[in-house]
Amino acid sequence: MLRFLFLSAILLYLLSTLLPDLGIDPYISILCLIIVICTIGIVKRFVRVLGSIFLSIGLLLLWTSGTDWKDYIASFGPMLDLLTLFSLVPILGIPIKLGEYSESIKTVIHKKVKTTGKLYMLTSGISYFFSIFMNLATLPMTYFSIRPALDSFPIKQENRFLSRAITRGFAMPLLWAPVTPIVGIVVGMTGVSWLSILPYVLPLSVMGLLLDWFLGRQKSTTKIEDQPAVSASEFAAAKESSALDSPYRVLQILLAIVLFIIVISTLETYFDYSFIILVSLLVIPFSFIWALLLRKGNDFFVQLIEHFKSFTVSMKDQFFIFLSAGFLISTIQVSHSNEFINKQTIHLINVMGAEFFLILLPLIPLGLAFVGLHPAVSLSLMAGALNPTVLGISPYVLTVAMLTGAVTSFLVGPYNATIGLMSNIIKESSFKVSNWNLAFTGLYVGLAMVYLIILEMLI
Repeated sequence: MLRFLFLSAILLYLLSTLLPDLGIDPYISILCLIIVICTIGIVKRFVRVLGSIFLSIGLLLLWTSGTDWKDYIASFGPMLDLLTLFSLVPILGIPIKLGEYSESIKTVIHKKVKTTGKLYMLTSGISYFFSIFMNLATLPMTYFSIRPALDSFPIKQENRFLSRAITRGFAMPLLWAPVTPIVGIVVGMTGVSWLSILPYVLPLSVMGLLLDWFLGRQKSTTKIEDQPAVSASEFAAAKESSALDSPYRVLQILLAIVLFIIVISTLETYFDYSFIILVSLLVIPFSFIWALLLRKGNDFFVQLIEHFKSFTVSMKDQFFIFLSAGFLISTIQVSHSNEFINKQTIHLINVMGAEFFLILLPLIPLGLAFVGLHPAVSLSLMAGALNPTVLGISPYVLTVAMLTGAVTSFLVGPYNATIGLMSNIIKESSFKVSNWNLAFTGLYVGLAMVYLIILEMLI
């Protein structure tokens, strides 16, 4: 039942975007309301409480503003674009699994890596590399590719080692990667094009990765001397499967990433559809073509069907919380409460100064992440007040500030999907995983603030 509701909502949303004259938006709102009702009793307790707060505040705003009863239903539907992207992006991981690229990564480790410091850098780099393309699928893919090789290295706290390298490497491309939902959301809020922000966010992304490498290498410098890179049996097995083990196969992923970025930037230039819609529409055909080149076309459809069979269970919490948050955001606008919020925010900005406010802006979604708010929700709630034209600030600097806040919340927010998934993989508390990233996140926030100051002076 839920699978049918989720898929119907996604398909109707895409259809309404491509063919707006069909007038199916009211049906989408009704469907979203049904999904919220059906999931409220089966989601996690914390998600239910938080979503119920959003719904209650939204209902109160509509009731006190005296709006028509139709507005109660019509307010459901915002943030369905984000849920569509969340549902479809993991499909990009299918050809990577079918291509068995993890074998090539293991070969690189055995042949090239001789110290734990270099292993940390490689793990973080691979996570960064995969994150550009695979989003959350990066975490298990990197972990299960690297974990077997750790037995050859004298690492005392393996979970801590892998968690730090993987989550930090994963977070840095979220500033700019085209498959990242938060990038699409922020680009839509600030009105800039994805291609135009790349010169501003790419340097900060690379600086974050280099900072992680520096810290990781300082703490992990043990040399591997007396231990063989691989056992005799492993070496024999590697020779038998040399085609899969070739490290040059990793370049195929790099080529795919480059092609995907080129296609997205080209489509963004010629079509008026939102960035999120373009990525969502491209995911399945692009992944299928890649699978065909691997001669795994039939296997791709088997995996695709399995994805849609299993995503119902994993997505129910996200559908409930994001549709509830979308309802609140919509009611704030319908009840004209956004005008009050905007005035108060603008007053605060006038007191602090727009430039100083921008520098502190990353701390807002970071702080709200500790009470369970996804950065997409917290940024959406602030979107109305953050009009760069009204504030007299550069939309590019605003975009960088908002994305920086989102990335830092992914690094340490104990309730978000990044920390939660990593916690499940390594069987450790989400608060422990979050704590492992606190020091790095503090340094990165400081680095980002300096970067924002420089941008404000240059733009």
